[in-house]
Amino acid sequence: ARVDRTWDNGTEASLHVLVDEALGMLTYFADPYSSWQRGSNENRNGRIRRYLPKGTSFEDLTQDELDAIVGEINDTPMKLLGYKTPNEVWDEEIAKLQSKQADPKPAVALTS
Repeated sequence: ARVDRTWDNGTEASLHVLVDEALGMLTYFADPYSSWQRGSNENRNGRIRRYLPKGTSFEDLTQDELDAIVGEINDTPMKLLGYKTPNEVWDEEIAKLQSKQADPKPAVALTS
């Protein structure tokens, strides 16, 4: 399975090669000021802005309020995910990883 990751050009991507190699990812760097090249990121930003418009102060928000926003966003079905919620897909992926750890395939080379 091919996995892709679109990085911004910020310092958070300075060690991208480590992540790319560890996960077998193909890397793409978005052009500066080209938000359309990071569509899913911009989609998430738009969803967050429905709750927290630009310029909203975080000083008066409680952790419970932030958790409620995150929970509602992550419990909303998405077409991209086959109308599953991000939380459902996350749980499925974690279950796959856990089953691989519980029943690892032996890597044995048979020679004659």
